[in-house]
Amino acid sequence: MKAIVNTTRAIVSLLGILLIVLGGLFWSGRALSLLPLHMLLGGIFVLCMWLLSGLAFYARRGQVLAVVVFVWGLIVPFVGEEQLRFPPGALHLAMQVLHLLVGLAAIGLAHALAAKILRPPVVSPGPV
Repeated sequence: MKAIVNTTRAIVSLLGILLIVLGGLFWSGRALSLLPLHMLLGGIFVLCMWLLSGLAFYARRGQVLAVVVFVWGLIVPFVGEEQLRFPPGALHLAMQVLHLLVGLAAIGLAHALAAKILRPPVVSPGPV
């Protein structure tokens, strides 16, 4: 399981960087033709979040955080899709910033959950 968690964590890192770079290009008005790629990579990113959630439940580690990560994985694409509904302007910019913040939080949450899964179990001392 350790190898799967570490591989998933590496994919989350790589995808997170790629998604931020693509998002920056979109904000600057460049590479808009790569929007489908951004959405595909975002979908894979969310699948990695859900995989980590499932692994956390399987390992019985960080189950509350696993639920948060799973739900956050639903929020990320929802916010991304919603920003496309707004015409350019202040509200659209606010949605873009919200999508960036939700995405950054997703990266952090996924890493926190991976660390929790990999952390050795706490062994309580027996009766004294």
